[in-house]
Amino acid sequence: MALERIDKILTNQNIATRSQAKALIKAGKVYANGKQVKKPEEKYDPDTAEIIADGKSLTVKKHLYIMMNKPSGVLSASRDKYAETVIDLLPPELQRKGLFPAGRLDKDTEGLLIITDDGELAHKMLAPKSHVYKLYEAVIDRPLTDDDCTQFKNGLSFGEIQFLPAVLQIKDSHTALVEICEGKFHQVKKMFNAVGANVTHLKRLRIGGVYLDNNLKSGECRELTDREILDLLDKSQDFP
Repeated sequence: MALERIDKILTNQNIATRSQAKALIKAGKVYANGKQVKKPEEKYDPDTAEIIADGKSLTVKKHLYIMMNKPSGVLSASRDKYAETVIDLLPPELQRKGLFPAGRLDKDTEGLLIITDDGELAHKMLAPKSHVYKLYEAVIDRPLTDDDCTQFKNGLSFGEIQFLPAVLQIKDSHTALVEICEGKFHQVKKMFNAVGANVTHLKRLRIGGVYLDNNLKSGECRELTDREILDLLDKSQDFP
């Protein structure tokens, strides 16, 4: 059981800033386990304490898991001095300290992005040895061929970079679905470069067993369901 200061609990759950939390406590508007909290330094177990702040019952979440439909032109970063990041796009109710994009998408790449403060899950999801597959839709600048599918299946190299075998499924002459279990820098783009093609548009559709919610417009996000959190580490391959 890890105890935390009550003002820190309120701050971490995006209920109030540290100063606002102290003001609520001073005003007698915070209760924990049925008793009025007197001091901000009082400690409670955030996983089990029944907390009411300003008349609202607080459901403490140890970690936050967010699905975003990342738009093009936004950085997959927690912060940047000069450019807009995916964290900047989060609505106030989902803002929280420690959030980061779990697995970056290039600035011009769109689609499914997971934002969380759970470093352990992010590591499991991204580690190559976990074999969690990611599915992309790619538009390229030349007609696709069956030979491209074969080369992807056999594994590709780009310069000194070696890529594991991947699945390429042709949708139409210039559009394909690509499934990989690695996450190397610019990987999908470089794999197409290796077969003499350039990617003109790229969108991630799935991570593990979690598909991008079609109801999310570009730049929108929502929390993952409990089922989706488990499905992030699904190792099965599946095409829509």
